[in-house]
Amino acid sequence: MSWIKEGELNLIERISANILKTGPMPKHVAFIMDGNRRFARKKNLERQEGHMQGFNKLAETLRWCKHLNIPEVTVYAFSIENFKRTKEEVDGLMELAKQKFERLLEEREALEKHGVCVRVLGDLNMLPLDLQQIIAKAVVTTRNHNKCFLNVCFAYTSRYEITNAVREMAWGVEQGLIKASDVSEALLSECLYSNNSPNPDLLIRTSGEVRLSDFLLWQTSHSCLVFQSVLWPEYSFWNLCEAIIQYQLNHKSIQKARELHREEQALEQLEADRACIAELTQHQGNGKPADAQKRQEALQRYIASREARVQDFLQALKHKRNSFFSDLCSETALT
Repeated sequence: MSWIKEGELNLIERISANILKTGPMPKHVAFIMDGNRRFARKKNLERQEGHMQGFNKLAETLRWCKHLNIPEVTVYAFSIENFKRTKEEVDGLMELAKQKFERLLEEREALEKHGVCVRVLGDLNMLPLDLQQIIAKAVVTTRNHNKCFLNVCFAYTSRYEITNAVREMAWGVEQGLIKASDVSEALLSECLYSNNSPNPDLLIRTSGEVRLSDFLLWQTSHSCLVFQSVLWPEYSFWNLCEAIIQYQLNHKSIQKARELHREEQALEQLEADRACIAELTQHQGNGKPADAQKRQEALQRYIASREARVQDFLQALKHKRNSFFSDLCSETALT
């Protein structure tokens, strides 16, 4: 089954899509693709066949998103918790992933035509080396595409991602790239695996489960969450439309909450910068209080220096992450 499923919507689907698009549309949709195993039991199929059908449904869903002008999709493909499943099932999932990423590389012309950038979010070191290398090649091959984005969360949990982001900031402090006082909520967001993406507007979970299962906990704090009872391999265009309508009905309140959070975050950063300036003034001053203009000038200089440090750190972090994938590709070429 191809990653890129061509084909137009039928007449009723096109009319419905055009009506939907007159309202606010999500630009980034995340899916917890749940129900593959239950689907297999329901149809008396092997578990592996259920997972295969789940992948086929992903390709179809990406086609729907393309026609609905949704440029970014994130999917929960394999949780770190899934390693606790039977060895047979885990090995089967690793083999399926290997086959699908190999197929993706065979479709590089179609990916380039549609401008699809594929990112894989998670700790790839947990995966077999051959799968790591194939994934790295897929990521590097599509890195410069910028029309639409598919983020595949593999060997991922949100708590692990947040913990890793804290480690990255600690590394930045150890390397002298940033100061401990530069650490903030905004900086942590930039250190997540998903730092290249806007937060999801809409998160959809299938199969009737009503929990996030450690998926994008940080990123979905101001997203529309929709839980649907349909099993993932049975997901339909109409299920997606239903979820989008839920997003549209809640759009205003979501946007208001996001704006309020941005304002609070900016205010917290300003207060933190002022506290740093007050401390510096206390240590460096001659005992005389600085006038308001000098305090403001000092604050502006401090903000500029902090922002410069943060940008240098983020560039170093980006280089480190890009090198990880590039090095894996180089290892593939040598073998």
